[in-house]
Amino acid sequence: MKKQVFNPFLPLWEYIPDGEPHVFGDRLYLFGSHDTEGGQRYCAEGNYVGWSAPLEDLSDWRYEGIIYEAAQDPRVKGDFADLYAPDVVQGNDGRYYLYYTVSGGIGNTGDGHNTAVGVAVCDTPAGKYQYYGFLRNPDGTPFLRYLPADPAVINDDGVIRLYYGWSLSMVAAGAHGGEEAGRNASEQLAQLKKLDKQTIRHFLVNVEQMMFHRTPEQLLADQEDVMGANHAVLADDMLTVISEPTRIVPGQFMSFGTDFEGHAFYEAASIRKIGDLYYFIYSDENSNMLSYATSKYPDRGFVYRGILNSNGDVGLKGRKPEDRLNMTANNHGSLECVNGQWYIFYHRQTHNSTYSRQACAEKVTILPDGSIAQAECTSRGLNDRALIPQGTYPAAIACNLTNGHMPHATNRVVNADIPYITHSGEGKDAQRFIANIMDGTMIGFKYFAFTGETKLTVTVRGGSGCFDVYTDDEKQGEISFCANGDWHTESLTFSAKGDRALYLHFRGAERCELLDIQFI
Repeated sequence: MKKQVFNPFLPLWEYIPDGEPHVFGDRLYLFGSHDTEGGQRYCAEGNYVGWSAPLEDLSDWRYEGIIYEAAQDPRVKGDFADLYAPDVVQGNDGRYYLYYTVSGGIGNTGDGHNTAVGVAVCDTPAGKYQYYGFLRNPDGTPFLRYLPADPAVINDDGVIRLYYGWSLSMVAAGAHGGEEAGRNASEQLAQLKKLDKQTIRHFLVNVEQMMFHRTPEQLLADQEDVMGANHAVLADDMLTVISEPTRIVPGQFMSFGTDFEGHAFYEAASIRKIGDLYYFIYSDENSNMLSYATSKYPDRGFVYRGILNSNGDVGLKGRKPEDRLNMTANNHGSLECVNGQWYIFYHRQTHNSTYSRQACAEKVTILPDGSIAQAECTSRGLNDRALIPQGTYPAAIACNLTNGHMPHATNRVVNADIPYITHSGEGKDAQRFIANIMDGTMIGFKYFAFTGETKLTVTVRGGSGCFDVYTDDEKQGEISFCANGDWHTESLTFSAKGDRALYLHFRGAERCELLDIQFI
């Protein structure tokens, strides 16, 4: 069988969220932060690793090794340091520059919101980067205007442009505290909408001085509120900010009455120039959505255009948040073109938490008016066509996993009774599977290219139950199994033709686990 690629497109043991895809030369590179399998905080590996694939074969991903470690930054203090979402750009001198933020007690207060963006440099896209410095003002002081988070950089015909920022999201804040906190956040947001912008800003100062450890005078020094997405220009040294930062997309509280209301900037800045349009890709206030805005200008005039992806398919064909098809949490990614085909890269959550995220991608089409329709989460991802129903596929490539009551979460291991992807064992050889499958759970794989009679085998363990097997909305039969503490297989033969989704709907009073699905 021809080698295929599916979501997540890196090996199942790898966790690279916040992905920035870039074509350099004849390879596609993925730069991102680095989560731990079953970890307890974001980006806990404390390093960046490189992955790349030849443009002619996106199934052939190569591990490039560790390309940068937090300990290389001489500003790092404390017992640990986590490297957050990076970006890489080729400078006018031909070298490659890595922009990042890092935790670990650096900066004026030890707070990441008050720490200048770090820069490392390398002669090749995925070699060993060396610490180069930090973003600074012309007088050499650290550049700390607004909130220096999630840097994105583009070489715009020789002009090096920086995009960055962060904003509080009431959706994310509510998800961090649970259902009651979510209701309180919604009520507070509704009250703020009734106020004028000047009153809102002065109200926010009380919140921001506690969150960001800045004085009211510092927070009111700029024309814009501290929270939002910003643009600035860098000098040829790739370190010095030589323009006044300008606000390009508002944060949630300053978006009321604008076309960004409901999809204001939260985090995850990314920038692309496609034709004569600048595309600003970002995680909006809903946290699980990657939205985009476009402008003919790099530093102003951005207009909200729509959703590129939700890691729970929220918004797709009108889907409501309560009907999400996965547990949702933060999202981060960007667009890239490979051999004429555009893709949106994003990440998903595993391990019933927000701390073990994996890279995924979907095809998108840019229409003549510059618009891009929201991409559905699939299992086929970067593959040229629907997957071939032959051989064995890990259950962990399921693109939909829901019991009908999946939560939205932020900054936590979820205390909810839901199905989830997990692992047992250590290292690359550990088993990765879907756990806590309960009555009413739906597991979806999109899409397989069925050509007729097919034998489907599932590898399960745990309690007794039954999978109702569907291709799209057509029921093909049932796979029943009895309680067994060991992995065992059960099968069903059915006939289907065409590119179809495969759905397994579980019925049973006990819980079970699914390791893989196999086709003959």
